[in-house]
Amino acid sequence: MASELKYAVFGNGSWATAIVKMLCENSTSVGWYVRKPKTIEYILEEQHNPSYLSSVEFDVHQLKLSSDINEVAASADVLVFAIPSAFMYAQLQHLNVDISSKIILSAVKGIIPETGLLVGEHFHQHRGVPFDQIAVLAGPCHAEEVALERLSYLTVACTNKSTAKAIANQLSSHYIQTKTHDDVIGAEYAAMLKNIYAIAAGIAHGLGYGDNFQSVLMSNAIREMKRFIKKVYKMKRKINETVYLGDLLVTGYSTFSRNRMFGNMIGKGYTVKSAQMEMNMVAEGYYATKSAYEINKTHEKSAKTPIIDMVHDVLYRERNPKKALQNLAEKLD
Repeated sequence: MASELKYAVFGNGSWATAIVKMLCENSTSVGWYVRKPKTIEYILEEQHNPSYLSSVEFDVHQLKLSSDINEVAASADVLVFAIPSAFMYAQLQHLNVDISSKIILSAVKGIIPETGLLVGEHFHQHRGVPFDQIAVLAGPCHAEEVALERLSYLTVACTNKSTAKAIANQLSSHYIQTKTHDDVIGAEYAAMLKNIYAIAAGIAHGLGYGDNFQSVLMSNAIREMKRFIKKVYKMKRKINETVYLGDLLVTGYSTFSRNRMFGNMIGKGYTVKSAQMEMNMVAEGYYATKSAYEINKTHEKSAKTPIIDMVHDVLYRERNPKKALQNLAEKLD
């Protein structure tokens, strides 16, 4: 099945670029939607992305680049979305072709703010894509390590086992190990939540907290993640699997983590706006924090989420990071 499917990637940030690289290992042709024609011209001339993972060189003969989102969507069977969640809705407004028969692979780590839905839920409700044609690409896997071809691990979650296996095989290589899972919603929520916890870890680091505290923070974070996901989608899951715990750890500890970097800047005294302006990449956790906070509050009996609440207070209510973290520290165990 894998060899029969045609793949296309939407987005041209670091994660999208890494996915294109992975797909090119096993495909002779990969569609790639890049919004700006000038960026496409650069890639064709210089064989690499001008702004992200510029060390990755492409054989441009493998790439079907286009700034026409409909052209790219129409020509592929598997549509891989790696556009930051904050910009997904605006980009999808330009998508006019019927994609209800396509397989959607979400590599977006957040909720679409305009609809309050996970990417998979959005495509199901607004584009008529059946749930068994929706898959989620989860970590633990940093784009920067993919670029360096360091051994990395991916999880493809889909209720259709054959589809999950086909996608996993297509992404596998000597430096990428893949596995499949059936917890689509849980995997997508975990990918969103771990960015919030990485911001918390960054804030702690920026304030001078050490490794001992970080370990306590992360152990509390995985339990909080379990409570949150169980509240929004109850099913049997092992929270210590790599798709949950592994992705949380790499995002919370790694120097490659943009969300940890963002939190670190906040801890060091940057305002939210100044930190966002300083970074060249989008910190998905900023948007995820508001979404997670609001989703949790919609339940009659909300999950206990002191870490999410702390990050929300700092980012959206301008609470002093030092005081907020001191208060959180008293609640951790």
